[in-house]
Amino acid sequence: MSNLIATNAMPGNSNWRESIEPLTDAERRDIEHLASHYPLPQAATIEALKVVQANDGWVSDGKLKAIADQLDMSPDEVDSVATFYNKIYRKPVGKTVVTICDSVSCWIMGYRELQEKLCAHLDTPLGGTTADGEITLLPTPCLGACDRAPVAMIGERLVGPITLDELISLVEQARGQTS
Repeated sequence: MSNLIATNAMPGNSNWRESIEPLTDAERRDIEHLASHYPLPQAATIEALKVVQANDGWVSDGKLKAIADQLDMSPDEVDSVATFYNKIYRKPVGKTVVTICDSVSCWIMGYRELQEKLCAHLDTPLGGTTADGEITLLPTPCLGACDRAPVAMIGERLVGPITLDELISLVEQARGQTS
């Protein structure tokens, strides 16, 4: 991780656009290769963000600025793409991200109880990361599996319909695998 303090674009914090954290040579090459597949390099913005996130686990302000420079974009343009997609993390996250769908279907089928009890079990609020840095718990507006509600993603694994006991078990398994 960098020595930069990670902050999202916040009112009163204009310096986030000025500090740059250089891309690694591998990141620069990967982004250049991805951008070569498009008529304009800006079309590779999502892929560039994914490259950085795959290496760092999230996209810092400094790396976002470096991506902007490489793709000939403003930091605000890259940030608008990064913040639109809920799988691009703009703040550090745990080693495993657990997302719980809070769509209407999942609400009807028990989302609220899952969310409250999992937060209590992990001793972290929704949107937070456990004290050991292993698990980040996030809501998501849709996982595209309404027919299996309630659903969650543990890392990249979609599960549902899921009970509280199953969810806790899978989260603890993920926690054990990342330690």
